[in-house]
This record gives sequence, C-alpha cells and structure tokens, in this order.
Amino acid sequence: MPHPQFSLANRRRARVQPWLLLALAWAACLGPAEAEVWPSKSIKWVVAYPAGGGSDFLARQLAPQLSKQLGQTLIIDNRPGAAGIIGSDAVAKAPADGYTWLSGDNGVMVFNSAMYKKLPYATSDFAPLGLMARFPLILTVNPQSGFSHAGQWLQEVKAHPGKYSYASAGVGSPHHLAMEMIKAKTQTFIVHVPYRGTAFALQDVIAGVVPMAILDSAAALPQLRAGKLKALAVLSNKRIAALPDVPTLEELGIKEIDIAAWQGLFVPKGTPEALRSRLSNELQKALAQPELRARLEDFGLELAPSDGPTLDGLIRQETKIWHALIKERHLSAD
Repeated sequence: MPHPQFSLANRRRARVQPWLLLALAWAACLGPAEAEVWPSKSIKWVVAYPAGGGSDFLARQLAPQLSKQLGQTLIIDNRPGAAGIIGSDAVAKAPADGYTWLSGDNGVMVFNSAMYKKLPYATSDFAPLGLMARFPLILTVNPQSGFSHAGQWLQEVKAHPGKYSYASAGVGSPHHLAMEMIKAKTQTFIVHVPYRGTAFALQDVIAGVVPMAILDSAAALPQLRAGKLKALAVLSNKRIAALPDVPTLEELGIKEIDIAAWQGLFVPKGTPEALRSRLSNELQKALAQPELRARLEDFGLELAPSDGPTLDGLIRQETKIWHALIKERHLSAD
C-alpha cells in the first residue's frame, strides 16, 4: 500500500496541476509589457520640435496630469530638427513597450511623406492613441508693418507680388502649408522664410525682420495680448473664442479655409493593444479635467480628445487634401 503522506501529496498535485497549467498558458499569451505591472518606470515623451512651440507647450501642460494618473514620471524629451523627422524616427525605432510616446502633428504624420522623397520612418510605424488638441492658426503681422486689417493686407500682397515675405516654423510645417494654401486660393506670391521652430520665427516677426507669419494660437496669443503682434485673420471656418473680434478668411471671401495644426499622441507600432487602449483612455481622462481644460483653452487651443481609430481616419483624410496641394504647387523639402 502507498504511504499515506505520499498518497495525500499526489492528490493535492492532481488538484493543483490544471490551475497551474492554465496560469502558465495565460502568461505565455501575454507580451512582456502586459505581463509586468505597467508602468513600472518613468516614461519618455518625445516632442520632435524645439521648446517654446505649441507642441512643447501642450505636452508640458498635459504631462503633470498624466503622470499623476499613471503614478510615474513623464520626461519631456525635445528632439528638434528636420521637420520633426529626427524625433519621430527615434520613436519609430523605440521598443514597443509603452514607455516611449510621440507628440505627432500633421507635419510629421501627413506632410512629410509628400515633402520628402525618402523618410527614415513611415506613418504606419506608429500606433495612434488619440487626438489631443487643435491649434487654430492665425495670420499675424508686426504692428509696424503697415497692415491695418485683413482686407487691406490681401489687397496689398496682390498688388505687389514678391514684395513681402512670411516666416514659418519650417519647411513642411502646418504654418508653411497653410500659407501655401492661402497663396493658391488668392493667386498671390509671398516669399517664404522658413525657421527652425516657431520660437525663432516669432522672434523675427516681433523684431520686424519679417513682416508676417502664420502662427498657432499657443505661440501667438501671449504676444498678441502684449501688443507685440497684430492678428489680421484666423484660418478656422469660424471665429475663435480667444479672438472674437478677428475675422475668418472665409469672411474675406477666401473660401474653404479651415486649417489647424493638430497634435495627437502616438506610440511605436506593435505596442500591445491592452496598453494602447489604456493610454487612450488615460489621455481622454486627462483632457476632461476642468482646470487643465481651462488652462489650455485660455491659450486658444481647441480640445478634441478622441480614440486611435478616429485619429487614424483624420490622418487619411488630410493626406488626400494636402498631398494634392503639395503636388500641385511643386513643393519639396529635399
């Protein structure tokens, strides 16, 4: 006869073994990031533009709230250069474990693939988590430029092709492409002066080196309120709350102008679906916080929280529109 203790141990193993096999099978199905308690370390948030611009502003405003929700430090990592290509490529090649994020805009996700013959990354290298905000674009001028209102500005630039120049945040930026669309619709010629980021363009317009620029609301509003810039028109299809007295270009007869510099949150392709879903939910939760919303809206941002599929649809829609314009006007960053 078997020993009583041996027999009891065998019976216990027989009861435990199915549960153990199930647990092992479940663990095998999980990816490394899902198997651990995420997040267990700090998260790097890459902004592919210099500090001081709209992309940097939004990330730094959102980071404390998301850090609080996730219980981990968020490190903003500015990696400017080459129209956002340097920072974006770094994220595309980062481990798909939820610890590297990218602030992606329409420059990185839409324009670059048409402006450059070769890119080190593709839009498909990223998984969209959701739209964060739209930055209304504003036609601004130096107060000493001689432009009193948008109608007079349009009349002047039409009458003197090539006389005036405009500053932008860089070749292929939303600010650049927005002015190119205006030029196409009004049959005007204004010389493009690209800078390495919004802050540098802003500095030279304030100094009077360049008379005008298309600027996003986050960068422009503090300077407009201080009287260092003058707003002639907004590029939205309706007036914006932050500048209720500034007309739209539509009001001036320039039809079908509704352009914004938007910002979405992205992670590398291959990031587990469970992490992407959680991050998308955490992003929408953060953008719903009343104090944060008020602070962002005070800078003229239009909050537009959405999920990944919605952002993916926006990218596809804008790609059709902007790639056609870039081809038509023979624009290139190469």
